[in-house]
Amino acid sequence: MSIGQKLSDLRKSKHLSQEEVADRLGVTRQTISKWETDQSTPDFDKIIPICELYGLSSDELLGNINSDDTKEKKGEEINSQEVEKANTIRKRKKSMGISLGILFYFLSVVWIMIAIPVMMMNPIVASAIFLLICGIATFIIVFSCMFYSKDKREKEREELSTNKRLAKQVNEIIAMIILIIYLVISFTTFAWHITWIIWVVYGLIEQIVNLIFELRGENDAK
Repeated sequence: MSIGQKLSDLRKSKHLSQEEVADRLGVTRQTISKWETDQSTPDFDKIIPICELYGLSSDELLGNINSDDTKEKKGEEINSQEVEKANTIRKRKKSMGISLGILFYFLSVVWIMIAIPVMMMNPIVASAIFLLICGIATFIIVFSCMFYSKDKREKEREELSTNKRLAKQVNEIIAMIILIIYLVISFTTFAWHITWIIWVVYGLIEQIVNLIFELRGENDAK
């Protein structure tokens, strides 16, 4: 209960009008109205006269109000802690999902490197398994990003964050470097059927960069 509401209830319980209270306290009726609508609060020198008028102590007048404010603040702190805890859990699960997807990308590259030249496997079968592993990795990453995504307002704040912008710039630079490497290797070796793996590696690097900057943002927030 606000102090204005309490003053209004006390006045009504004494069956007094705002004019009568104003006369007894030596203030205007407008001042009483502002007190009771929480547009202003009584000055310190008016607290004792108000208490004498309504027959209560200053602790009784202000104690419950302070208690209510304290409870409200504690409730807000608890809600804030719960939201922060939920956000932390969500970020950890999202990071674990992205990390698992990156691991599968590593496995797919290792597989294609040893399946044909070392294990002498049929190239079609080896490529099919390679694409399957890449598909699983992509599914895990996309699922983690969508399922543990943030609400719209939090996304907007994140998009404006320094870490997000910096990560985007780093990824753009890496993309340019990868494109140059891809074109140079492809035109010098004419191994177009193999050099496309470079883009798989780029996707892997991009996810690692995003994960690093996301974890960096968590540490900065802490």
